[in-house]
Formats: sequence, structure tokens, C-alpha cells
Amino acid sequence: QILLAESGGGLVQAGGSLRLSCVVSGLDFSSFAMAWFRQVPGKEREFVAAIDTSGRQTRVADSVKGRFIISRDNAAKTLSLQMNSLKFEDAAEYYCAADRVRRIPLGSKFHEYGYWGQGTQVTVSP
Repeated sequence: QILLAESGGGLVQAGGSLRLSCVVSGLDFSSFAMAWFRQVPGKEREFVAAIDTSGRQTRVADSVKGRFIISRDNAAKTLSLQMNSLKFEDAAEYYCAADRVRRIPLGSKFHEYGYWGQGTQVTVSP
């Protein structure tokens, strides 16, 4: 069974940067498309970014385009999210997710991802 473990969340001032990581267990990390979602209390889970199995194709939500970069290291079985120019509205619980289905375009809906991490909290201060 695939297990996902996020890390790197914390407190950062608006305008600052933070890098999240998600280490995935299992033997077939390179066979899964990966994504980051975020969620705040009382709101639905929001798509942030996705990356294909090879790391050569990405999809980024308009709300974070130009500020966030998604990447992966298949040798290390690790998904990353570099977050720059953080805004107060970026504060949320961030989740990594895995999708074993090859989709074109990459999935942006929560139900398209079958495996989820426990989440890591990102807090942005004014």
C-alpha cells in the first residue's frame, strides 16, 4: 500500500518562501502522477499543482501560478512544492496526493487521486 508523508510546513511572513516535501513509500513512485492540494476549515479541498510521472509535465492553479513550483525526485521518491511570494490567503493545510491513472491533462479534482498524506500546516503572517 502507498503511504505519503508531508513535511516542511510552518510559519512564514507574507512575501516569504517555504518548501514542502512529501516522501512516498512503495516500489512504484515513478508510476504515479502526483499533486498538491490545500484546504482551510469550512472550505473544499483546493487543487494547487500536479506533475506527471516523469516530472516533465506540470499543471499549476491560476491562484499560485508564477509563485509555486512543483517538482519530483523519483530516485528519492519525493514530491516537492516550492512556495514563493507567499500571501496570507495561501495559509492552509497542504496535502500531497498520488494518482495511478495516466491522465491528459493532469488531474485537478480530489476524487482523481487515490492516495493522500496526512497534511502539513502552512501559516502565513501579515
